[in-house]
Amino acid sequence: MPDRSDALLVHSTTPDADLLSMLEGLFDDYRSRRPTPTEEVTFDAGLWAQLDELGLTRLTASEESGGSGATWVEGAALLGLAAAAGAPVPLAEHGVLGAWLLEEAGLPNDGALRTVCRPDPSGRALNVTYGRDASAVVALWEDGQRWRVADVPVERIELTEGRNFAGEPCETVQFDLADLVSAPVVDDSVGQQFHIRGALARSAQVCGAMERVLELVLAHAREREQFGRPIGRFQAVQHLVADIATESSLARAATDAAVARAAASSWQDPGMLFTVGVAKSCVGHAASVVVRGAHQVLGAIGTTLEHELHVLTKPILVRRSEYGSVQEWDETLAELAASAGRERLWPLILTGRR
Repeated sequence: MPDRSDALLVHSTTPDADLLSMLEGLFDDYRSRRPTPTEEVTFDAGLWAQLDELGLTRLTASEESGGSGATWVEGAALLGLAAAAGAPVPLAEHGVLGAWLLEEAGLPNDGALRTVCRPDPSGRALNVTYGRDASAVVALWEDGQRWRVADVPVERIELTEGRNFAGEPCETVQFDLADLVSAPVVDDSVGQQFHIRGALARSAQVCGAMERVLELVLAHAREREQFGRPIGRFQAVQHLVADIATESSLARAATDAAVARAAASSWQDPGMLFTVGVAKSCVGHAASVVVRGAHQVLGAIGTTLEHELHVLTKPILVRRSEYGSVQEWDETLAELAASAGRERLWPLILTGRR
């Protein structure tokens, strides 16, 4: 009989068929009616209302807390398809991370739009996505040897608006931590898991976007002609397309493995750090190849404001560095492998455990 680690490795990464069909139809429809892209991304309140009505904004939150009770398999599918459609909505921040933090802290969740952050000891948090559009910011911070969570209305914080490289709303937020001393204390595992949950959410988003980039590249290589034949017939272009497809597939395999382990163990498996680290590393390295290759294949048209490509490639470059840069995750994996030693390296690769 296979042990528990074997069961995790073969856990399905295929979401419910009806849900998947509904998500694909929803985001295909959104893509068909999406307005012409601009340099500045604006939160789509209409799309958010539609997602909320369908129970998708808190898909992975428990039913007891007002969520839909889905697993990370369904959650990752939602994040990937939304990213592939360039949907300007904070699904990861609001549902995957924010709703989870509120539930762990025993705080009520009225379903209003939220984003998340980890303020530093001074109460300052950088790169808080969609902060200007949220009704509250869910903050997780270290208070001495303890972790606390607070659901802070935007009226009680100082918010400086900004934008990231992708043009998305990305704010600097200042909290008065002295005003939050009564915030509930959460288990240490919440503080430790927040980073890797965020890393896996970003990996799922980047995978979805890269797969859409591959679709655009293939279509362009078939349709664009040069010297009397499609550019996809030229060997140099074929090499670029092959690189994009290979790296996207590797990133997807690594991410699916981490999602399967998270879903099967409810994030309790001790190998999650290594498995998510592999996913984040593969995704980060793939992002460079995919973005560079896609813009080479599409050439000038891919850099125009009207084309869909930059709606995908800019967020890819932003998200690969959130919740840990490629270098940071590479170093984490190297440390885990070195500490495992020669005798335990293969079990580490198979199970994520030293």
